[in-house]
Amino acid sequence: MSGPLEGLKVLDIATIVAAPFAATLLADYGAEVLKIEMPGQGDGVRAFPPFKDGKPLWWKSVNRNKKFATLDLRKPDGVALFKRMLPHFDVLIENFRPGTLDRWGLSKEVLWQVQPRLVILRATAFGQDGPYRDRPGFARIFEAMGGLTYITGEADGQPMHPGYPIGDAIGGLFGAVGALAALWKRAKNPDAPGEEIDLALTEAVFRLLDVLPIEFDQLGEVRGRIGNGNAYSAPAAVYRTRDDRWVTLAGSTNALFAANCRAIGRPDLSEDPRFSNNARRVDHSAELNAIFAQWCGSHTLDEVLAAFAAEEGTLAPIYAIDQIAADPQSRAREMITRVPDKDFGSVAMANVVPRFTVDRTQLRQSGGDIGQDNHDIYARWLGLSEQEIERLARQGVF
Repeated sequence: MSGPLEGLKVLDIATIVAAPFAATLLADYGAEVLKIEMPGQGDGVRAFPPFKDGKPLWWKSVNRNKKFATLDLRKPDGVALFKRMLPHFDVLIENFRPGTLDRWGLSKEVLWQVQPRLVILRATAFGQDGPYRDRPGFARIFEAMGGLTYITGEADGQPMHPGYPIGDAIGGLFGAVGALAALWKRAKNPDAPGEEIDLALTEAVFRLLDVLPIEFDQLGEVRGRIGNGNAYSAPAAVYRTRDDRWVTLAGSTNALFAANCRAIGRPDLSEDPRFSNNARRVDHSAELNAIFAQWCGSHTLDEVLAAFAAEEGTLAPIYAIDQIAADPQSRAREMITRVPDKDFGSVAMANVVPRFTVDRTQLRQSGGDIGQDNHDIYARWLGLSEQEIERLARQGVF
């Protein structure tokens, strides 16, 4: 183990992406994470594409750095073993519908009786209360009802989801932050009782859209879609280069606007009264974007990048994954690193974010096979005999 969370123990009984991703982030920072799955079927992400040689690649990334055991919490023997595990752990992460663990005899009161300092992170679509508490949810639900989808897309087009379930990743980030916040109190006060964290994944998406509530409350405005434009800065758009590549432009200050104007050979634009400050530039964004689009369209990507680099402008190429992998900054920072993998020797994954200078982190392994650590967990951790392990396995407890 390595990283600032070395010594922290996390029990991940969640499924799919958002809540397990929270556990994976803690594992990235050095926590020891045990993922428990239902015997036989396992987590649903094991059936998600893409596959190589029948092996789920997404699984290997989203559940990296964990140990893997199986346990059926619907069975009395499974509940009994679970209670024996709990004293070993500081955090429990689950995403069952509200009341599910209670029905299995694992209410928070029972959990805290077994492990009084336990931090329980509960991730659901809409939270533990309210009229939607029992509704199921996936990333598209969170993105749609959290307001993200409505503001994404062309002004005259349909609302758009991103091409990746970003709602799950957002929820996982808030889950990890919430767990760390709860743990800080317990680090300061060893006698502090346990905590229950109610993470509504739809609320997590909404929280990132910071300005929408106050904008609606004070101005009565309902923000709509503006494509690749920008509601608070201009010029800002996506432009095609002469060689059919794409770049994006930003920069709201006068100094950055002047640099961007010099890059396209139009320093006069920064002297134009229509463009004298950011608010006026936003009012005239269509004119500015047309000027920058025409210039980019008459130059190759390399020419565009060189011109903006020379003037320290705020333009960037729009990368696909192959370009990220080849970029010199990405390579220097090892944004993509190789992780040991039992099936393929090693596989590429995004590195840990953020970096820690003193308590350095390490990616130890990709996501493993269902129940691969069962014997180690039940024999070494819980002290079950070989006969008990065989009996419980025959009964389908694990």
